[in-house]
Amino acid sequence: MSAGSAAHGQISVIIAAHDEEHVIGATLDSLLAQDVDSPLEIIVSANGCTDRTVAVASRPMVRVINREAPGKAGALNAAEALATGFPRLYLDADIVVPTGGIAAMLKVLESDPKAAAVMPRRRLNVAGRPWPVRGYSAIHERLPTFRTGLFGRGMVMISEAGRARFERFPELIADDLFLDGQFSDDEKVQVDEVEVLVEAPYATADLLRRLVRVRRGNAQLRRLAATGEVFAAVRAPDRLAWLRDVVLPEPRLVFAGVTYAAVSLVAAFLARRPDKTRLGWGRDESTRRAAASNKE
Repeated sequence: MSAGSAAHGQISVIIAAHDEEHVIGATLDSLLAQDVDSPLEIIVSANGCTDRTVAVASRPMVRVINREAPGKAGALNAAEALATGFPRLYLDADIVVPTGGIAAMLKVLESDPKAAAVMPRRRLNVAGRPWPVRGYSAIHERLPTFRTGLFGRGMVMISEAGRARFERFPELIADDLFLDGQFSDDEKVQVDEVEVLVEAPYATADLLRRLVRVRRGNAQLRRLAATGEVFAAVRAPDRLAWLRDVVLPEPRLVFAGVTYAAVSLVAAFLARRPDKTRLGWGRDESTRRAAASNKE
């Protein structure tokens, strides 16, 4: 069914999942525990999984797609082909939805005439991380884009009119930046009463890998947007925001700022090198390993 044909009163929840057996159970538990007036249509689009993701996700009230080919865009589009409800909630497989989170976001989306995309407030979990990760995160979570961007939250709700702005998710590294580029800042609303916990990488090397992928994804989207192959209002890079908007107003963060700048420079250098790997999901595997260890 196309994006323009909605099931009345139903909210479609789409989760793209690749080897998420250790985290998706808690995510689905949090979804099924939500108290909402509208029924949830939950679709897990498993793709290229070599673990027990499909088995863990298979439960009543959850529809599971098992795709052999890996790729997040393909997974999202496969789920979209089955989804019938609006608004659409795009959820990462490792995000636990806070109690009452969906109802609160839906209320804002329906009551704010400007809102086309709503998002929770996010908090970075840096407990037990090495000092470069903690320093980088201390600056990152204070940047203006941390408050206004849809990307990096793992949970975004889009209205029917907002979803109608594009036909399919393009084959891009930065799928969340593409989604962010569909809406102006006035149309994106952060729901402060809903907070999601986003796990920071457990190692500096994992942080660098994540940042390299982000930079390559941003560059790819800008190239395609410039040629008209993809429609998205891509944010211009602001390399000095860490200094102007964070460190100068809060000089106590100067050492964290130096760490942020150093890590960013290394990531920029690595991102310019030829990519000899298949990017695929390119996610931070350290947080998945930690989740697996916690279950043992």
